[in-house]
Amino acid sequence: MAAQSAVEHTGQKTLIMGIVNVTPDSFYDRGAHQDPIKALAHAKQLFADGADIVDVGGESSRPGAEPAGLETELRRVLPVLEGLSALGKRVSVDTYRAETARRALALGASMVNDITALRGDGDLAGVIADAGCECVLMHMRGAPRTMQDNPEYDDVVHDICAFFEERVEFAMRQGIKENAVWLDPGFGFGKTVAHNLDILRRLEAFTRFGLPLLVGTSNKSTIGAVLDLPVDQRIEGTAATVAIAIQNGANGVRVHDVKAMARVAKMTDAVVRHG
Repeated sequence: MAAQSAVEHTGQKTLIMGIVNVTPDSFYDRGAHQDPIKALAHAKQLFADGADIVDVGGESSRPGAEPAGLETELRRVLPVLEGLSALGKRVSVDTYRAETARRALALGASMVNDITALRGDGDLAGVIADAGCECVLMHMRGAPRTMQDNPEYDDVVHDICAFFEERVEFAMRQGIKENAVWLDPGFGFGKTVAHNLDILRRLEAFTRFGLPLLVGTSNKSTIGAVLDLPVDQRIEGTAATVAIAIQNGANGVRVHDVKAMARVAKMTDAVVRHG
């Protein structure tokens, strides 16, 4: 009989974060929502489908992506954030730029999802601290343009833990409240297929920090590699990774297919969460 997981699950439900890419080069929707009007409609639909929060981004972070630039990012995301501001819903902005975060927070966003973990813009930590908002610190080796160029680790989970320890300490020194921080191991960001599977397998190692974990596996290339399927046929693989992530300690999942993954999370929560 398999040993029971050491992960302590609470009665709290898994947070469902819906993805809104206002970009022409998203790996998944390939620009379907680059028009702000379409992106806003998509965000509203994600809430209707069961999202607890939507994550609005104006710069692609797919492997090989080039930076969009501040003005382009603002032009993409601000109309969407303005449209969402009247809904009274939780909104995250996916950015590493202080100015974008500042403008987003002024429009009612309550979270900054930073793929650089406060390394991309020296002013961002201060913006987050002053606002008292939540933030996501994600692990990434390199930058999106180069992150998949032969990534190597002595032990990927150990290395990510060391990274989290340093980044959380940095955030605290900048005045960010510890209870405002989420951690994201960066599935697919500077990792091989083997690294990504190891992260999922050993996810509970990151619970040592006592901070909520956000996991984003949705439709990514590791799923495609394991199942030998294109990006539009990875929903079952995504469902499996979502269930495993929750079982192993994830507090939130970042997903494209909100309706289906909200159901997967609810079923998994019924099994693993208690109290």
